[in-house]
Amino acid sequence: MESQNPKPQATTTAAKVKKEEKISNVRGIRNAFIVIIACAAAAVCIFLFAMGAPSNFEGSDPAGHPLNLAGTVYKGGFIVPILMTLLLTVIVLSIERWIALSSASGKGNTTKFVADIKADLAANKIDAAMERCRKQKGSVASVVYNTLVKYKEMDANTVLSKEQKLTTLRNEVEEATALEMPSLSQNLPIVATLTTLGTLVGLLGTVMGMIKSFQALASSGSPDSTELSTGISEALVNTAFGIATGAFAVISYNFFTNKIDNLTYAIDEIGFSIVATFAATHK
Repeated sequence: MESQNPKPQATTTAAKVKKEEKISNVRGIRNAFIVIIACAAAAVCIFLFAMGAPSNFEGSDPAGHPLNLAGTVYKGGFIVPILMTLLLTVIVLSIERWIALSSASGKGNTTKFVADIKADLAANKIDAAMERCRKQKGSVASVVYNTLVKYKEMDANTVLSKEQKLTTLRNEVEEATALEMPSLSQNLPIVATLTTLGTLVGLLGTVMGMIKSFQALASSGSPDSTELSTGISEALVNTAFGIATGAFAVISYNFFTNKIDNLTYAIDEIGFSIVATFAATHK
């Protein structure tokens, strides 16, 4: 009796197809906690050894009057390294998102890629469109490629009705998009949180600095000018850091959100074109 083993071969073929389908190469930092810890260590080192260097103060004493801006920032107190940690985190995650979204956009211009794919679909050149996806890479190309694979499957399918095939194609577009979205928006919630957190921590430092200033004014006899200036420095430095952190985080978040929206619009546009082409060319 002959042994029939078509299933292992079919499984191998399916595995090859699945492996080929994953052409997206969106990379990013998956554990933002490591970034925060590294930024905190860098901020503390800058605060203690750069801004707190004896050469930045009169008499080479950090307790003395600051001689430059670095010494003035040092007088901002322990809130300063916290704000520096937040600011450095925003900067690092912004750079990380820039690299990740650049890879998500692919090797060529996304708008031109969408136009070329639509032209290939209009000419019923499915294989040419798939080859274009392999060269383009990125999130849009990944979604389009996976949908075109399903397109060819539905084209060869003689069991399902036309409406069932169209529903399958729409579901494929939605599923492929859902798989890409987490990698696009990764770490952006942290940046969004820092837009508020940076401002609030800066406000906390401002209040603490003003408290020190009023304590110096309330001391018996003549006010302690050193304590008064220290309190004012702490208030202003923390205010500046808080505003800078919040502003940079807002700009970064809105910029990258807009880039993600553009990619999403491109995916929606080309997904609609694929489904419309299938509807128009099949009975």
